[in-house]
Amino acid sequence: MFTGLVSDVGSVLGVEGDDRLRRIRIRSSYDSATIALGASIACSGPCLTAVAIEPAKDGCIFSVDAAAETLARTNVGNWVEGTRLNLERSLKIGDELGGHLVTGHVDGVAEIVARESVTGGTGDPQWAPSDRFVLRAPSSVSRFIAEKGSVCLDGTSLTVNAVDGDLFSVLLIPHTLAVTTWGERRMGDRLNIEVDLIARYAARLFENRPV
Repeated sequence: MFTGLVSDVGSVLGVEGDDRLRRIRIRSSYDSATIALGASIACSGPCLTAVAIEPAKDGCIFSVDAAAETLARTNVGNWVEGTRLNLERSLKIGDELGGHLVTGHVDGVAEIVARESVTGGTGDPQWAPSDRFVLRAPSSVSRFIAEKGSVCLDGTSLTVNAVDGDLFSVLLIPHTLAVTTWGERRMGDRLNIEVDLIARYAARLFENRPV
């Protein structure tokens, strides 16, 4: 289980395999001594298992395997050497739940259709502008996205600002743009999306209600 609060930005060092199974090596600033073999790490959304860990300068290199289901349902199949990833370690009992409950089970891929700068309207130069992103959700999950609800995009917990059919928007503050891969995102980019767990179960209960 995760929170969608990114704790490191890693980079892909290499990818081997085919559409049935790929092994991906990732450089991170995490201390190798703190990652157990078999540990779960959210890598830009998908929960992946560390199958190898080795110490490296200023951190570690860990490897994960992505099977056919993950490659088909997420953007992992597009990762190449140099791809930067939002990373999060799994929760421990007692950790602060600062985002929302995220499982790392990606529902599909959303596409960025617009990005615009939003100023605070104060005129004070110390306030850097935030950015609003408009995304198109897959038809299979758009009904689970609600205004002021939570959504996880590329491993980042965000609040939905507005919804219009299969389009929805999120606002990224300067801090988030700086410490995640969001600062690099552009129109046409495809991001892993996981809808809110509570919204999913609420919808399921509503569907099965007695008539």
